Amino acid sequence: MAVAAKRDDRMGVAEYQDWVAGRPDDERWELLDGEPVLMSPPSERHQTIVFTLSRRLAELVEPKGCRVVPGIAIVSRHMDDIAPIPDVVVRCGPILPDGYASDPVLVAEVLSPSTMSADRGRKTDFYRAVESLQVFLIVYQDEPRVEVWRRQEGNAWRKQALGLDGAIELPEFGGALLVATVFAGLSF
Repeated sequence: MAVAAKRDDRMGVAEYQDWVAGRPDDERWELLDGEPVLMSPPSERHQTIVFTLSRRLAELVEPKGCRVVPGIAIVSRHMDDIAPIPDVVVRCGPILPDGYASDPVLVAEVLSPSTMSADRGRKTDFYRAVESLQVFLIVYQDEPRVEVWRRQEGNAWRKQALGLDGAIELPEFGGALLVATVFAGLSF
């Protein structure tokens, strides 16, 4: 369960970065609507999906000079009150000096009961506003389902829901990811 830190005023990203740098290393925080939110430890099922998705994505993106980076925050120059940490980030370009990316090409959130509202609400709105982002995946862990949000011309977004027999088309990386492989080894 995520817990918001009690504060009287809202933080911007720079203040949050200073604040979180002073927290213990075993704590993971993200900034949502100006409030630091402590992230709870994920379930083994959640992490199995994150690991499998990361490994499968790496097979596609690394030959294109990109990499999968789990656990880094996404920031935008257009929104100063949010720095979410998606489960999976794909980015290209030089390695960052810190844990804050403003140029993701793909992000994925694996839904957890305690974070579902934020993941499908405020975070989804934020990710779609990040200019470099082309694909946003919402992966369910309690059913074999993936929502693929893809940027279209004119900054519109198209949502596609896929089941076990579907394929996540990733023309940005010259391939596709079978949904069944994301859930390999799990039963529903």
